[in-house]
Amino acid sequence: MRLLLTAATSILALLPLAEAEAAGVLNIYNWGEYTNPELVKKFEKTYDVKVTLTDFDSNDTAIAKARQGGNEFDIVVPSSTFVKIWIDEGLLLESRPDQMENFKNIDPRWVNVDFDPGRRYTVPWQWGTTGVMVDKSVYSGDPNTSSIFLDPPPELVGKINVIPEMGDILSLAIYHEGGGACTADKAILRKVRDRLAAARDKWIALDYPSIEKYTSGDYAAGVSWGGAAMRVRLKSDRFVYGYPKEGYPIWMDNVAILKTAPNVENAKLFQNFIMDPENAALISAYARYANGIKGSEKFMPEDMRNAPEIDVPEEFLAKGVFSPACPKEVNDLYTKIWTEVLK
Repeated sequence: MRLLLTAATSILALLPLAEAEAAGVLNIYNWGEYTNPELVKKFEKTYDVKVTLTDFDSNDTAIAKARQGGNEFDIVVPSSTFVKIWIDEGLLLESRPDQMENFKNIDPRWVNVDFDPGRRYTVPWQWGTTGVMVDKSVYSGDPNTSSIFLDPPPELVGKINVIPEMGDILSLAIYHEGGGACTADKAILRKVRDRLAAARDKWIALDYPSIEKYTSGDYAAGVSWGGAAMRVRLKSDRFVYGYPKEGYPIWMDNVAILKTAPNVENAKLFQNFIMDPENAALISAYARYANGIKGSEKFMPEDMRNAPEIDVPEEFLAKGVFSPACPKEVNDLYTKIWTEVLK
């Protein structure tokens, strides 16, 4: 992680990478169904690099795999709440995206971020919100509340899917009970534990978003991410995405290079490549999230412009909370609650 760049590498990082020559392979470790095949093909053609993709299903899975070692991964895509953990444990290469040609394209909002100040390790992949999704043909009430899954109306009982992401679910429950991000308030956390325990039996599943299970009617509501909700709505306009008025998480996933990466220069090329607006738009077009790169909007699919799952309604803007990395002692409390909920 704290590997210092040689003078030659520093000079190379400042050169226009679009003119660089490359060959070989690049091994990417990313969330499932999150990497546009067209982006991969374009990168392969541009640099004569063969890309392999391996999926993970959670931040915990990804970092556990990296800690074990013995893998050939070059690129990993952790969420903002985990980036500092990766850095502090020495798992990431200080690849200096801030010295790359396309760094100028990052939206200023996403440059001096708490989890990677100045962007010395990571570049934006995609960012979005965590909210709730409701089938309007089953439930016609207000979708903009976490009560949809924490205190479900009768119409939705037994028809709710909740994503199995501790950080997202605990955050929504804490905001619902009047707490703040990373709270260690025992009174609030007891309410959260009891609320989740009571709600658990009213859910049908703890699973990642499935377009088919929503459109087929297996799920009538659920906790979801904005882009995943948009993909469901594009298949069936019965569904609406709600921004919980009690508060909801904002997150960002980021592209980093592993300290043990066997193909470092190709990985750096990839970091620079995805900071190009046209390439960033390819990322968003596939998974349906915003990307943090200025100028990418004009390359976006028409149906993403002003999409309600991406363009947060003004009345709910102030309710979004960018998810911070909580202290270990707080995470330990949350893990205990989450383990009890999953029993």
